[in-house]
Amino acid sequence: MDLSPLIVDIKRHSLEDGPGIRTVVFFKGCPLRCIHCHNAETQDGRVEIAFLPSDCIQCGKCAEVCPEGAIDLASPERILRKRCTRCGLCVDECPGRGLSLIGVHYTVDRLADILFKDLPFYRHSGGGITLSGGECTLYTDYLNALLKILKEEGIHVVLETSGYFDYPDFRKKVLPYVDVIYFDVKIADPDQHRKYTGRSNDRILRNLRALLREPSVEIHPRIPLVPGITTTWENLSGIVEILVQAGADDVSLVPYNPMGLEMNRRLGRSIPPVPSGFMKLEEEEKIHTQFKVLVDQHLRQTSGEEGMEGKR
Repeated sequence: MDLSPLIVDIKRHSLEDGPGIRTVVFFKGCPLRCIHCHNAETQDGRVEIAFLPSDCIQCGKCAEVCPEGAIDLASPERILRKRCTRCGLCVDECPGRGLSLIGVHYTVDRLADILFKDLPFYRHSGGGITLSGGECTLYTDYLNALLKILKEEGIHVVLETSGYFDYPDFRKKVLPYVDVIYFDVKIADPDQHRKYTGRSNDRILRNLRALLREPSVEIHPRIPLVPGITTTWENLSGIVEILVQAGADDVSLVPYNPMGLEMNRRLGRSIPPVPSGFMKLEEEEKIHTQFKVLVDQHLRQTSGEEGMEGKR
């Protein structure tokens, strides 16, 4: 596996991706193509060029330096994507920053140095590092080298995953160095899962069951709420059944985030048929109420044992 994957962003001082104050590293590349992805720029593992019309000053310098003739100043999309080789020369010449290069290579040591800048904040807040994406588990060799350095300093590590990875490889190279895993469970039906993510969920569910049997790491399943797709009664009921049978003891419901739509535009992609706005509070509350009813029903069917606790 590539020892130097592309990094989309390094988000410092986060309070939303695990306990305490954290730095979140967003890796580029994902085996899924979720229709609702709110980090659309992390799907493709290659460098990409984004165009933001509001920052374009129409100077034409990008067209002058493009060796492929892939810039059309008259086009709203600006970049002729089929011609573009992603060389980045246009980005270097863009004074208004209307063009931006997405994806940067970091050596393990360089990335670790950046992460260590906030070491006092991690220690005083009970925080640490969160590895996200995309799908960071595509790069197990890179993660192995990075995690060994982080653990030498006793840094708490959270890993966010879609669950689509090679389990033996992950268990050997990554799992021993991770404290908490946030594991997305999106769609229960395998055919619907393939329709909306591009892949079946068979491997994902196998990995979830295997991880829940691991004693050394906390596993927190999460359900991204996508109106009309993951929020249906049938889907939520199916996921609850999966989680109860797998032995999960909690689950978080993650509100829908439409921010990926704008990034799809900037990258010259078609806009997926998903809601364009955030969920209203009353919509979230209704889903949480329905979900609690489903959990109670399934727990009664399994002898009333204590089980999942739904969280916001």
